[in-house]
Amino acid sequence: MNLHRLLLERAAGGKPLRVGLIGAGKFGAMYLAQAKHTPGIHIVGIADLSPDRARSSLARTGWPEERYSARSAADALKNGNTWITEDAPALIAAPQIEIVIDATGNPAAGIRHVLAACAHGTHIVMVNVEADALAGPLLAQRARDAGIVYSLAYGDQPALICEMVDWCRAAGFEVVAAGKGTKYLPEYHASTPDTVWPYYGFSPEMVAAGDFNAQMFNSFLDGTKSAIEMAAVANATRLAPAPDGLAFPPCGVDDLPRVLRPRSEGGCLHHAGQVEVISSMERDGRPVFRDLRWGVYVTFRAGDARGEDYVRRCFTEYGFSTDGSGRYAAMYKPYHAIGLELGISVASVGLRNEPTGQPVTWSGDVVATAKRRLAAGEALDGEGGYTVYGKLMPAAASLRCGGLPLGLAHGVKLKREIAAGTTVRWDDVAFDADDDAVRFRREMEVVFADVANQPDAAD
Repeated sequence: MNLHRLLLERAAGGKPLRVGLIGAGKFGAMYLAQAKHTPGIHIVGIADLSPDRARSSLARTGWPEERYSARSAADALKNGNTWITEDAPALIAAPQIEIVIDATGNPAAGIRHVLAACAHGTHIVMVNVEADALAGPLLAQRARDAGIVYSLAYGDQPALICEMVDWCRAAGFEVVAAGKGTKYLPEYHASTPDTVWPYYGFSPEMVAAGDFNAQMFNSFLDGTKSAIEMAAVANATRLAPAPDGLAFPPCGVDDLPRVLRPRSEGGCLHHAGQVEVISSMERDGRPVFRDLRWGVYVTFRAGDARGEDYVRRCFTEYGFSTDGSGRYAAMYKPYHAIGLELGISVASVGLRNEPTGQPVTWSGDVVATAKRRLAAGEALDGEGGYTVYGKLMPAAASLRCGGLPLGLAHGVKLKREIAAGTTVRWDDVAFDADDDAVRFRREMEVVFADVANQPDAAD
C-alpha cells in the first residue's frame, strides 16, 4: 500500500527507477501512456525491431518528441529523456538501466532476454507470458541464482490471479479454484486467422480501419492464450490443471462458488486447488448472465473444518456470495487494465525486490494440438495460426507423452500425419536440437522432471 509514497521519495531524491522497455506494441504503449506521468520512473530506453513503431507509440500516447531524442542510454540518463534503439541486447546490457520489461510475446526472444538480464544483473518483468509458459520455471531459477528479480507482469491476468491467490492464503483460506473469464465455445479451437473476425463481431470495414493482428486475436479465441496464462498461474501458485486441461464451464460471477467447487460436492472441478477458465457464453451461444469475460476470480473455503461453521456465519453476515451450503465463497475482479497497470510490477520489483508473481514449480504445460488433420511435411505456424492451438496439461502428463510445447511449434515440419484434436509430440516434428530455445526447454524438462512427476491432485 506504500508504492506511491516510495516512488515519490525516489523522485524527490533524484533517484527514479531506471527502466528499459523491449517491445513497443499494444502492451508497451499502454505502459508508456502511464509511465510518462508516474513519479519516480525514468524510461531510459526502448528497444523495438522497428524504431519507428516505438516513436509512433510514444507520439500516440502523448510523449513530446524531445522526450525521446536521446542518442544513448548514457545520454538519456544525463538529460532525463529516452533512448530508442533496435538493439535489445544493448538495452539490457546498459548499466544505466536497472529494470527491463520484455513485452515482445516471442518465446525464444524472451528466453534470450532473461538470460541476458541474469548476466548483467538487471531485474526483468515478463509481459512475455509465452516465454514463461515455455520455460518459466527454469528462467525464474536462473534469475534467483543471479540475484535478480524475475516477475510476471501486473495488469496481465496471471499476476492479478496470483495476487488473489496470495490474498486467500495469507488470510487463512483454502484456495479451491483460480482463473479468469473468456469468450469460449468448443468450435473456437478450430478457428484460424481467416475465420476469427465474425466470432468477435468485427465487420470487414472495422478490421480495415483498425490495427488488428488476426493471428494474435485468434490466439485469444482458440483457447491458446487461456492455456498459456493458466500454465503461468499454475506454476506460480502450485495450483494444478485438471488431467483433461481447461473445461471452460459457463459461469457468471454470482455462480462462482457453486460452479467452481469439486464435482464431489456438486461443482465442475476435478479437484480442489485447480486452475480453470470460465466462459462468458453458454454452450448454445447465449450470453452468460453477469459474465466475467474481462476479469479474474478465486473461489475458496475455510481452511479448518473445526471452525467452518463460524466462518460460514461470517460469510453470511458480511454479504459474501456463497454456494448453497455456505461453505464456498468467491472474490473476483471484473476487469484488468493490461499495460496501464504494469507500473505496479515495476515499482514492486524496483522498490521492494518483490515480484508480482513468478514460477516456483512446474505444474502446468501448454502443448501443441492439431486444429485439423495435418499432413506429413506441413509446417506448424504456432500460436493463433492455422495448424495448432495450445492445450493446458499437467506438466507430468506432458512429459509422459513427449508433448511438443506450443512455444516451439512454429516453423517446424511434421514427419507424419497428425489427426485433428491430437497432441503433437516432439517425435512428430523435425526440430533443431541445437536451437537455443529448444536446448533451454529440453534442459528444463530434465531439471524439473522430478518436480513435475510428484503425485498431486491432478493425477
